[in-house]
Amino acid sequence: MRKLSTQELSDCVYRLARRAGTTLTPACRKALSAAATQEEGAARFALSTLSENADTAAREQMPVCQDTGMAVVLLELGQDVLLTGAPLSAAIDDGVRRAYRDGYFRRSICDPLTRVNTGDNTPAHLHVDIVEGDKVRVTFLPKGFGSENMSRLYMLTPAEGRAGIVRAVVETVRLAGSRPCPPVYVGVGIGGAFDGCALLAKKALTRDVGTHNPREDVASIEREALESINALGIGAQGFGGKVTALGVACEIAPTHIAGLPVAVNIQCHCIRCEKETL
Repeated sequence: MRKLSTQELSDCVYRLARRAGTTLTPACRKALSAAATQEEGAARFALSTLSENADTAAREQMPVCQDTGMAVVLLELGQDVLLTGAPLSAAIDDGVRRAYRDGYFRRSICDPLTRVNTGDNTPAHLHVDIVEGDKVRVTFLPKGFGSENMSRLYMLTPAEGRAGIVRAVVETVRLAGSRPCPPVYVGVGIGGAFDGCALLAKKALTRDVGTHNPREDVASIEREALESINALGIGAQGFGGKVTALGVACEIAPTHIAGLPVAVNIQCHCIRCEKETL
């Protein structure tokens, strides 16, 4: 049994949050540059400006987007790890609190009814999976709500099948239009139950743009959905063009014989995700 202080987890979240707030993922930067070569006019200008903004933010260590997001923390916790110290959720929140203070990141979390701000961007949205081994995999995803608000959950019938899944994904992007600051990255959850399906979609967004699900039948859905989305012509920042989405990532889980849940979680062009293993 390996002992690990939750203070180490807090410090890890701090490091990841500071980096994520100012830096796009390398795969995102590559995808934005590639998209610019396919466009012309206003769309190319928009993509070039987004890339220039990302370069400036990383160089100056400034927030790459004014919406520094809700702090989503995904932990893969080895079952042979014994956590010591402060409660896990308190330690995670402490790392978020310190990072948003020191990074001068906008604090966006409030009570849903009174709208009173918590003042420190906590609580974090924490998910824990117990896995084999004595390591802890920490993923930090700051999720802006311009794109989060465009996300949708569909409870399809089994008869709607593969075509229904693709239709749901494309419809979500079409209805969102320019509002989530395209080109978007689309995370899709297929299966599970009402709640688990949405978490699958969120986890899909932690994959690098351009990667595919190892199951070929799922990967084919990713490819077809991406092609159909880019045929919509919404384009970068809604200026029209060939690239409305940088990618589609699907995760899948078994579901009930009577259902086909599909969750579509939209991510704006500003893909920020950092990972570390302790």
